[in-house]
Amino acid sequence: MTNLAPHVLILPGWQNSGPAHWQSRWEQLYGYARVQQHDWMRPLRGDWTARLEEVVLAQDGPVLLAAHSLGCILTAWWAAHSRHAGRVAGALLVAPPDIERDDNRQQIPGWAPPARQRLPFRSIVVASSDDPFGSLESASRLAADWGSDFVSLGARGHINAESGLGDWDEGHDLLRSLQARAP
Repeated sequence: MTNLAPHVLILPGWQNSGPAHWQSRWEQLYGYARVQQHDWMRPLRGDWTARLEEVVLAQDGPVLLAAHSLGCILTAWWAAHSRHAGRVAGALLVAPPDIERDDNRQQIPGWAPPARQRLPFRSIVVASSDDPFGSLESASRLAADWGSDFVSLGARGHINAESGLGDWDEGHDLLRSLQARAP
């Protein structure tokens, strides 16, 4: 890996992240690049994985991933199947859904089971105790499987715009800590 500062890629989940979401705010504040998917409403795991691969390969140096919700599941799947996961310096994985739960599986078919291999880069999973899309226990199990550090925010919903986080400086500090620890 080079000594270049990593490019930060924003990985929204299902339905994208609206203008008040911390991901969109970081994009505006810090100039981070959103990985645009062809269909935010009917996500196809293969298509989203191929798109992430294209964007990572297009960067001229290492990348940091800032993923939310289904973007976390995408990150783990991509890392398990890409020969280019070594380009990633770290990943902030926020509010991973329990994609194997029946209601989630029906809303977003084709994403279960999630990849559970240890990620080949440093990562932090951040979860909430009252996330409607996944329990704290489910997120903790994913963090353990992925070899990620785990942070519980308490009761913050899906850790999105409705959570009242604003620019979510604490989350940005976690992302920057991954950059500081990058090889």
